[in-house]
Amino acid sequence: MNPDRGDARPAVDLTDDAARTRSARRLVTTAANPALDRLAELAARLLGAPASQVSLLSDVQTISAAAGLSDHDRGGASPLAESLCTVTATSGRPLVVPDAAADARVAGLPPVVSGAVGAYLGVPLRGQDGHVIGALCVFAPAPRTWSETDVSLLGDLAAAAVTELELSALAVDFEAARVRSQLAVTAGGIGTFDWNLLDGELTWDESLLTMFGYAPDDFGRDIEAFNARVHPDDLPRVGQALQGAIAECGVYEAEFRVVLPNGSTRWIQARGQALADETGRAVRVLGAAYDTTAARDADARVARVLESMPSAFYSLDHEWRFDYVNAEAEKLLQRPRGELLGGVLWDLFPATVGTVFETEYRRVAGSGEAATFEAYYPPPLDGWYEIRSWPGPDGLAVYFVDVTDRRRAQRELEEAREEAEDARAAAEFARAQAEAAHAATVVAADRLRLIATVSEDLTATLDVAEAVARLAQHLVPALADWCIVTLVEGHGALRDVGCEHADPSRRELVREYRDARLPALTSTSYPHQVGRTARPVTFAQDATETVCTMLTEGSRAQQLIRRLAPAALECLPLRARGRTVGLITLFHDDARSHLQREDLLLATEIADRAGLALDNARLYSAQHRMAEGLQRSLLTSPVEPDHVQVVVRYQPAAQAAQVGGDWYDAFMTPDGSTVLVIGDVMGHDIAAAAGMSQVRSLLRGIAYTTGAGPAQVLSGLDAAMQGLAVDTTATAVVARLEQSRDERDRDVTRLRWANAGHPAPVLLTPDGTVRSLAAQSAQLLLGVDPGAHRADAAITVDRGSTVLMFTDGLIERRDRSMDDGLIALHEAVADLADASLDDLVDGLLARLVPADHDDDVALVAVRLHPQDRPRPAEAGPHRLPRSTPPVDA
Repeated sequence: MNPDRGDARPAVDLTDDAARTRSARRLVTTAANPALDRLAELAARLLGAPASQVSLLSDVQTISAAAGLSDHDRGGASPLAESLCTVTATSGRPLVVPDAAADARVAGLPPVVSGAVGAYLGVPLRGQDGHVIGALCVFAPAPRTWSETDVSLLGDLAAAAVTELELSALAVDFEAARVRSQLAVTAGGIGTFDWNLLDGELTWDESLLTMFGYAPDDFGRDIEAFNARVHPDDLPRVGQALQGAIAECGVYEAEFRVVLPNGSTRWIQARGQALADETGRAVRVLGAAYDTTAARDADARVARVLESMPSAFYSLDHEWRFDYVNAEAEKLLQRPRGELLGGVLWDLFPATVGTVFETEYRRVAGSGEAATFEAYYPPPLDGWYEIRSWPGPDGLAVYFVDVTDRRRAQRELEEAREEAEDARAAAEFARAQAEAAHAATVVAADRLRLIATVSEDLTATLDVAEAVARLAQHLVPALADWCIVTLVEGHGALRDVGCEHADPSRRELVREYRDARLPALTSTSYPHQVGRTARPVTFAQDATETVCTMLTEGSRAQQLIRRLAPAALECLPLRARGRTVGLITLFHDDARSHLQREDLLLATEIADRAGLALDNARLYSAQHRMAEGLQRSLLTSPVEPDHVQVVVRYQPAAQAAQVGGDWYDAFMTPDGSTVLVIGDVMGHDIAAAAGMSQVRSLLRGIAYTTGAGPAQVLSGLDAAMQGLAVDTTATAVVARLEQSRDERDRDVTRLRWANAGHPAPVLLTPDGTVRSLAAQSAQLLLGVDPGAHRADAAITVDRGSTVLMFTDGLIERRDRSMDDGLIALHEAVADLADASLDDLVDGLLARLVPADHDDDVALVAVRLHPQDRPRPAEAGPHRLPRSTPPVDA
């Protein structure tokens, strides 16, 4: 954007649209429009802006109405490229500019560069054809914020402004059409006719012959020649008017259509007089006629415009009867036009009698001068209306809009201003007396807010480190310039864990002091004293020197405290469940800012709440560590047969201080087979862990002593669970690695397994193929039906293959289905196919298990290394149970 002239592209976009330019030019007029000026003034007043304007944008900008501008600016033309309204019109939607100088869309425009416009709000004006023809805007020299209410209100006023512009243009067009019609009549002449009723001869002059499309030789000179040209739909009515005039020797008047030889239609207005002989019988009809087609077309166009207007319009004849009502008027008056047309205003709307409606209407009709006013009409309309009324040759024309919302907004604004003025006066009157009480209320509110914030923030976390960091951030600078938070651990040992300084440049200095402080403190120092007695200590002055006496002479901590130079401090205990769990030391750079009685009570209250939150976090952490340790103690290390690498992982739920039911196992049977187990007992509590321990031990004992296949082991486990009253249900997969001499020679291994309702294992072959080892048919969970049939499945796999067994916590999450999780698992295994077995397992956990997972995860991964080479180092030592012969699996 050129900073001197602005961006020319919006202006080019507007001028390139010829139809839009014509639409805008049609509404441009140099005549003053009081109603439009009032709308501009209302916009400025309601939005609290010093200036507003209605701009029409053809090939130039024309200010049609304004408020807060000089008379010189009104009606003047200026280039489109220099106007903010051009940007508004191009965008086609409200342009909201709180700070014009900082807004790249308008910053380079002359009104902004000159300082005349610092804030701007504009709404496009759309004509009845849908084209944007200008903008209604308000602006101020200084930046300000515009609300959604401001935008909505300006949009309502913009609609009213378009209506005013259309009405003004319509009045000009109507007058032009009337003049054109009059000129047409004068130029075309008025035709005359003479109908002799005695011999039937009809005589027309040349003008009338031309109107009816006859040549002199073609005209039949009788009434049939007239009837032949009259439109069939109008002929009965015209004939009835003629016969009525003849019967009464009176006046004949009719307006009708004639159909010319080329098929076109023309409107004719005819007027005549029947003449009587001495007996009173009509013997002749004389008259004249003229072409009213142009006037009729203008009336039709006016009617179309009035029907499409978004504002209400109706007209009254001299007898106060409705003779026209547009669609919007029907809507606002809440009556169909069929009920209104022909009805008297005072009868249909009796509430107008004796009100400003009747007074103004009668004044306009009597004086011939237009009037604009606002008035309220009671239920059923129940609304405020802005009325614009002007006289015409046929009666009274009335345009009106519902301004109830605008009046309400204006009233609310005035009431708000009055309330604000009353409040200001009352506050001014009571300020001297209430100042101290107000200050106390503010302080009390701030204290309560601080207590509530600290309580809410500290109870939102069960992490000790995070709780300490949050506490330090709340205390500074609300209660101190800087602080240190200390935990009291077993046997009264102190540990500084958190600190904060209001000055970011001194935070590192505080951290250095925190790290160096405790080793240099004497046993009689104030932190040890508060830790032992749980009583607060305050140094209201000379805090630096006092603290130095408690530090080892010449120590780094003594040097740092002199650089920090606190003038006062308070050390408060953090108490919870009858013991001191921590300390907070509040330091003040100015002795005058040390805590007074009320602030000390506030700090004590915060300390009590913080102590409970820190103790809760400590207890949670301890319980979480205990639960995880207990869970892991139930899971043994796997065996390591020759050329078989077994890797196991267990990851507890992130937010649960309890043990779960997931387990894994890997052991060898006396015949040298390797048995792999993965299982999940239902539940996440101590009972689930106990059930898991029982089920795991039973399965291990049955598999070892019987040497049976996986299906027989699961059936035996089901029977043992029933017989020993192990009241739980579980899922499990039992697999055996078996190998005959022939299979060893072929470097393959047989995998046999059975599945009791558990997620199927996954096989990764040496060529990178990944697939699930699903059983042939679904089998029941353990602990449901001891007599359930169970069968083994078996495949032969090449050495170098990897088998992965896992619990559902690896693939199931709340935000996705288990099928989607299984797809993600397969993709991850494929990506990590070339990794070592440890890296493969750790990579799967990192990819698939989020930090906040809510379920335990257990994994058993087995890689069958080739047997034609030494055991790889990554498989670990060749470790077997003492009683197990060294037979390769």
